[in-house]
Amino acid sequence: MTDFDTKNAFGFETRAIHAGAAPDAATGARNTPIHHSTSYVFDDVDHAASLFNLQTFGFIYSRLTNPTVAVLEERIANLEGGRAACAAGSGHAAQFLAFFTLLEPGDHFVASRNLYGGSITQFGVSFKKLGWHCDFADPLNPETFRAALKENSKAIFIESVSNPSSVIGDIEAIADIARDSGIPLIVDNTMATPYLFNPIDHGADIVIHSTTKYLNGHGNSMGGIIVESGKFDWAQNDKFPSMTAPDDAYHGLTFYETFGDFGFTMRIRAVALRDFGPALSPTNAFMTLTGIETLPLRMNRHVANAETVAAWLEDHPAVAWVSYAGLRSSNSYKSKNKYFSKGCGSVFTFGLKGGYDAGTRLVEGCTLLSHLPNVGDTRSLILHPASTTHRQLTEDQQIAAGAGPDVVRISVGIETVEDIIADLDQALRGLRD
Repeated sequence: MTDFDTKNAFGFETRAIHAGAAPDAATGARNTPIHHSTSYVFDDVDHAASLFNLQTFGFIYSRLTNPTVAVLEERIANLEGGRAACAAGSGHAAQFLAFFTLLEPGDHFVASRNLYGGSITQFGVSFKKLGWHCDFADPLNPETFRAALKENSKAIFIESVSNPSSVIGDIEAIADIARDSGIPLIVDNTMATPYLFNPIDHGADIVIHSTTKYLNGHGNSMGGIIVESGKFDWAQNDKFPSMTAPDDAYHGLTFYETFGDFGFTMRIRAVALRDFGPALSPTNAFMTLTGIETLPLRMNRHVANAETVAAWLEDHPAVAWVSYAGLRSSNSYKSKNKYFSKGCGSVFTFGLKGGYDAGTRLVEGCTLLSHLPNVGDTRSLILHPASTTHRQLTEDQQIAAGAGPDVVRISVGIETVEDIIADLDQALRGLRD
């Protein structure tokens, strides 16, 4: 088998097709098979015991490990330049597994205020029930992260490109603050994908994706994944007992001592995934693997279309403003040029002069663009966040997150760009009626 272990051994396009995969040993099938099996036969009693003791790697039960899912994990880890990865049933599940592995009841972390609305609710409301507390900081002002840190802070969380407002902070500066504090930087790289940006190259310790979005790319399969850089020293302080203290469930095994640079991934799989069970289905893994094969081609078209649509909207008389990091008018344009040489994705927001009512009328007036809550699809999608994804937030929280009453989010697809613009144009003209 060709060695794809090294990130730079082959080009991105080659690794997007081949990394983690090989012809099926039993049949010679070139596509990765969908292994619809709940469990796997042991060689003998000793083999079974060694698997359960984490002394041998292999397949036990598909809640923990599955051959199809394993290919996806290896491929995304390779594309992100990470050491190892663990897949989950959704992006939210991936976030939960990561934080469960990092935090104890009463612990704290700091997150960007410019996040997907579901993440703001997960962090600010649901996590409180587990005794995990979050404060939010401004990604355009890295020092606000430092100011928000507490003695019991265990992580900093940001999005590489924020959903929905296309804000890009100074990622390296935020990484420096995390490193100074002896805590990991977690970067949700969903909106950028590893084709446009590799957070680990800029100081991230953990990368998270909702694979539902661009990685799958076709709106047909849910999924999430956590990628470990392998560079964080979990023993540098006493903040992470889950990594450095003996684990009673594994006869006193210490995950960081035993597994080293992929200990975090092993802890997620052997404890969090084992006990909470949000496993990724092999069919969804297969669909996502298929999507990743065309990721570079799709992202190039997504970016080209988005840049054209954003510039057109910026000049439209019904549009008050456009928040897209690819525009010179954006307060993230400098960071976009620093970190995103191939473009900054195709999800952004714009504000309508008619406010909330204009936003809801616009999404209802589109015919080619689909009104739904996903992003990163081949199809162009449109949404009014204040009435949907950010509805649970107060208006002040919506505005802080870049999803105020006048805001419309667009995920620009790969259709003929003139057709996308024509649909938006007719819907915007309809606002005058």
